[in-house]
Amino acid sequence: MNAQQLVDERGELWLALTPLWLEREPRESDYAVMVETIERYALTLNELEWIFRLELAPVMTRHQLSIASEWRQFDNRRLMQQLVGHNLRLKGWRRKSWALFSGLATMMVRHRWQDLMNRLVVAREQQD
Repeated sequence: MNAQQLVDERGELWLALTPLWLEREPRESDYAVMVETIERYALTLNELEWIFRLELAPVMTRHQLSIASEWRQFDNRRLMQQLVGHNLRLKGWRRKSWALFSGLATMMVRHRWQDLMNRLVVAREQQD
């Protein structure tokens, strides 16, 4: 997979989920955009969990832990470059090590992720 394919296949989803890592709690409108975007991808909860843990958290956690990081909003262009770069390298031992340590990388936003997953389940139940 090349960089353009990653952007085409995941870019919108990745950017929709970045408010989980901002300084402030996501707004209702943020959660609504996240749920709406996720639904367009028709992913299972398990698939979403691994996207959260392996594709997003390693990059986003670096922003949380950086003193000079962006906290109020992200530079989407720069962030997309970082996400694509990370995901192009996410093979073999890197993938295994991130899978092993992803619990630590997601710990600071796990409560927000759970809130999002609860909202997604409710939205899916309302569609049925």
